[in-house]
Amino acid sequence: MKRPEPESPEAARRAQTAADWLVRRDRGFTAAEQDEFLDWLAADPRHGEWFALHRHTVGDFAALAHWRPEHSEEPNPDLLAPARRKRHWLVPTLLSAAAALTLTVFWMRATPASPRPAVAAQPEIRRLILEDGSVVELNQGARVTTEFTAAARRATLVRGEALFTVAKNPARPFIVRAGGVDVRAVGTAFSVRLDAAAVEVLVTEGRVALARTEDGTQRTEHQTPGPSSTLGPPSSEVAAGHRATVSRTGAEPPQVVVVSPQAIAHQLNWQPTLLDFSSAPLAAAVAEFNRRNRVQFILADAELGAMPIVASIRSDNVEGFAKFLAAAPRVHIERRGEHEIVVSRK
Repeated sequence: MKRPEPESPEAARRAQTAADWLVRRDRGFTAAEQDEFLDWLAADPRHGEWFALHRHTVGDFAALAHWRPEHSEEPNPDLLAPARRKRHWLVPTLLSAAAALTLTVFWMRATPASPRPAVAAQPEIRRLILEDGSVVELNQGARVTTEFTAAARRATLVRGEALFTVAKNPARPFIVRAGGVDVRAVGTAFSVRLDAAAVEVLVTEGRVALARTEDGTQRTEHQTPGPSSTLGPPSSEVAAGHRATVSRTGAEPPQVVVVSPQAIAHQLNWQPTLLDFSSAPLAAAVAEFNRRNRVQFILADAELGAMPIVASIRSDNVEGFAKFLAAAPRVHIERRGEHEIVVSRK
């Protein structure tokens, strides 16, 4: 690809900013960063062109990784040949996915806007960095309180589900209390889900020990953690790749089962991630968003679901995905109730 513009201090500054955005995109945008990125793209056509150039260059270097000198003195001449591109209804054909999204945004802003239904913002999936370096990721609606002392690090899951990645410190164990159950770890990763009838602990790294609080009840936000008694035999220790379910209504031992990596990924799919659609059918993209969010997209036209899209967007950015679809030619979105968005032809 050619340089978008001749050399100049302003061009160098735009090129550097585009490179910075590419790094942040590959790391994974926050919802706020994605909105800022789209605004930056729409501010100047050269921004998207620089971004596409950097992404193309990175792709070339990735392709070179497939060349092994021991197989040939020279690389395959087709190794870096541009791929054949199909003409898509939703994106231009001459730019990469990111630049295509840029032009879609330009189209949206340049075309007289028609009234569109507002898309309600989703509750944030929060990521907390604690004072010891441990990380807590809270699913929508979850709440955690913490209390750190010189002897221990304690957290209480008041409601919902949270994923804990614990910084190692053998001298200060990390204890999560939820629904009358203590989950004790030194340095590991695990999720805890608090339901009305049970506490579920899924260990993804290391191991944890389970204990029931003395009165078997959940501590409120303002109570200090009390003493605990073990749930019983050493089998109450749970290793990575296992899920333990502890009843909140009975005294039976925890039910511990092996969980496959695929099942673990499915259970933790509420965590936001960058979804990269490359000529994916609209139906597949809609299904992916519906699987991860409470707001559901309804395809009113079966043929519409077969049309390909190219986009990179965070899995929790429902509003951004709705705006992206609304900006496409011949596509109309309509809000229906609090949790449904109907996608149809204009």
